[in-house]
Amino acid sequence: MKSQRGYAARCALLPIIALLLFLPATMPVATMQEKPKPATEPVAKPDSLIKTSPQEPILQKSEAVPRPTPPKVPGEVEGPVLVNTDLITVTVTVTDSYGRFVSGLTQNAFSIFDNKQQQDISFFSDDDAPVSVGVIFDVSGSMSGDKISRAREALSHFIQTSHNSDEYFLIGFNSRAQLLMDRTRDGNAVLDKLTFVQTRNQTALYDACYLGVERVQRGAHPKRALLLISDGQDNDSRYTFGQLRRVLKEADVILYAIGILGGNDPSSSMGMEGQGILDELANVSGGKSFFPRTSAEMDDIFEQIALELRHQYSIGYKPANFVTDGKWHKIKVKISPPRGLPRLFVRSKEGYFAVASTR
Repeated sequence: MKSQRGYAARCALLPIIALLLFLPATMPVATMQEKPKPATEPVAKPDSLIKTSPQEPILQKSEAVPRPTPPKVPGEVEGPVLVNTDLITVTVTVTDSYGRFVSGLTQNAFSIFDNKQQQDISFFSDDDAPVSVGVIFDVSGSMSGDKISRAREALSHFIQTSHNSDEYFLIGFNSRAQLLMDRTRDGNAVLDKLTFVQTRNQTALYDACYLGVERVQRGAHPKRALLLISDGQDNDSRYTFGQLRRVLKEADVILYAIGILGGNDPSSSMGMEGQGILDELANVSGGKSFFPRTSAEMDDIFEQIALELRHQYSIGYKPANFVTDGKWHKIKVKISPPRGLPRLFVRSKEGYFAVASTR
């Protein structure tokens, strides 16, 4: 009887023993399946986080701008076309016989003529408005010696006198026109960029001015000017003097030229030719050219240009029976000073081509 009970007990223990033997073999497997991934395991990144964005062509600082015609922008007319069929605007500078700027005049003091026909003035302003300024700096071999340091020092006087909201474009040129700085309101950054430039090679002055017109017209301010600092001796441009002159006649951009001449430059044939070139380029745009002989005179001239830009009048009119036939329209601005004022002098652009603007 005892043997039967012992046999039954052993039989009852067999499933328990088998279960105890099976558990150690299965537990490590379960632990491995539930074990988390190590923290150092790399996580896959989407492509958008790994790729680097491409650099912008043309607008990077110190990138050379090719001399051929600037590339076309979709929807943009080739070359600067600045005539608005709704409103023709003219920037006017008024001075007295001593060259001092005259401000505070009213609209009634001005008369404007389009191809000898008097127009009704529909817009008038004498506000101290900010300007988009293109600084075109000659760094060719002919600007060697102390010319470039004198010009940079004088440029600092221009920046100190200018409107706080003016924006600057810096173009340097020797054998090629180069965009050194694009759209900045930091005048000191412009000066710093010119600190360590080296003068060498030929002079592509016309290409640089063409690039200056093209860039400054993309500025944030409707009032635009170019400051050309050179000895005026072009010898390596793709564009011709005639082509640049045409562009400046079309453009609503005032060019001020500062001829940096050495001791013997003014009396030399090349010096006289350079002066004539700068004179014509400035006059056709409604600007002015200057040829300082001393550093003090140069400082005064740069300050004078900055003050002129801040004391100009803007006059607008809508031409009667305007036709976009591409013909040249001559503009004449006359002034009738109030009683008690001496004779006044007016300077503005000469006219415009009747071409429809896409802007």
